[in-house]
Amino acid sequence: MDLVWPVAAWAVWVAALAAAFKVSSRERPPKAPPARDAPQPVVELLRDMRAQEVFHAALFELAGRGWATVEGDRLALTTPRREPLLPYERWVLDRVAARMKGAADAPVVALMPDGDDLERAFMPLVRQSAIDLGLARRRWPTMIVPVLLAAALVVPWYATITRSGVSWAGGIATMVSFVAGISLLMGGRGFLPTARGREIAGPEAAPLNPEQEWIFTGSGWHGVEIEPAEAAWPGHKRQEVTGHVVKRWVHVESGGEHGSRRDYYIALHDGSSDKATAFRVEQGVYKDVLPGDAVRLVVKPRSGIVVRVLAHERHW
Repeated sequence: MDLVWPVAAWAVWVAALAAAFKVSSRERPPKAPPARDAPQPVVELLRDMRAQEVFHAALFELAGRGWATVEGDRLALTTPRREPLLPYERWVLDRVAARMKGAADAPVVALMPDGDDLERAFMPLVRQSAIDLGLARRRWPTMIVPVLLAAALVVPWYATITRSGVSWAGGIATMVSFVAGISLLMGGRGFLPTARGREIAGPEAAPLNPEQEWIFTGSGWHGVEIEPAEAAWPGHKRQEVTGHVVKRWVHVESGGEHGSRRDYYIALHDGSSDKATAFRVEQGVYKDVLPGDAVRLVVKPRSGIVVRVLAHERHW
């Protein structure tokens, strides 16, 4: 079976794809001066946080500006203000009002829109705000490039099918063409942070405000006190703990010439204690585990470090 021409066709297409991405990744002069500061939801977006994280950042930022009040785990909307709102902020307030259904207040956990709704309607609005602020840009000015790259897949696919028919090579070519084409079209014009956007989202960025973190008390935790693990279990070695994540935060410690150090924490409540317990986690765990989630962890109480996540159940 002669696959020289199919291999050559695939090689040319891959080279064209790599060249297109390399050219599109070059920095371009911004159309407007990039913003020195950015709304917290835009910062969360640039940090590659999930849609739920960005939504909560927007909700609590609005609360901090007087559009809502938060007491414990309940939120109440206030009288509308005359302050202009960004499109994604208006979207958040509209969705919250719709989910509250006229009630005076509601648990914060009940105000989270569906994931599909967030991805389809909310996140594009936040991305557009990042672009308007000069903190991000589109990879492609128009859809012409991804459409041409997707259409060009016909050439190597046809060359492979012609030579190999319905053999394993033809099946792989069909699958690769389908996945690559759909990815290019679904990715659309793409989204890339600018140099200023990367700076804002980088390790030197301001830490998240713990006062704006979502606190979930559905586990039965009604207090506000959080104690370190070494105080809760003095002298204990590695062990398993189970409970609800009730809060999480980032602590940034300045290191002088060596830059700053960022430590990530979650507070866990076991459902019966008066206090919640704080543990230090890796950044990946911090990004994956949200307040309200039920988790089972292996921890080192002496140091307060989470060693392993054994179980993780999303609340919504």
